[in-house]
Amino acid sequence: MKRRHLVAGRPRSLGDALRRWLHAAIAGAALAGSQAGAAAETTILHHGATTRLVQARRTAGELWVRLPDLERITGFELKPQGACREDVCVPVKQRGEGALVRTERGEKWFHLTGFARKLGQAWVHDVDLDVWSFGEIPVLRGGFLTGGMAPDFALDDRRGRAVRLSGFRGKKVLLLTWASW
Repeated sequence: MKRRHLVAGRPRSLGDALRRWLHAAIAGAALAGSQAGAAAETTILHHGATTRLVQARRTAGELWVRLPDLERITGFELKPQGACREDVCVPVKQRGEGALVRTERGEKWFHLTGFARKLGQAWVHDVDLDVWSFGEIPVLRGGFLTGGMAPDFALDDRRGRAVRLSGFRGKKVLLLTWASW
């Protein structure tokens, strides 16, 4: 079996399980791509979908896609306030040094791996097959705060009676904290 040249981009917290999932996804896309005979295409695995692009730019291990392809790949649409998807808008620098948008020969390109890095989204690239796999976007993960269990603690109320967090079990609780330091 031929050894693959893989390049990964990931936030520091990416675990081994996600890394294995990304590599398995690339292996599956590579098999599908080789069976279809699509050698000149860039394949992008994102949000459970496979997108094949005839035009993509790879610069120093980074992926740039045509702006019209951004929404098709990620569901994000570029607006003046940033890249938006449903009710989430992420501010994106669109001009100047470090911008995620650039214009080449009258066509706008979007820095997809730079955007993934900004979101803390993991990605991996199979250089030999030109397959890019992007993991889950943390900010869009449904229920990432739901179902968490805070440890029980007790504080005195204004009358000096102990109030325990566990006394509010089954109810929504908003905890506000403050520190002078």
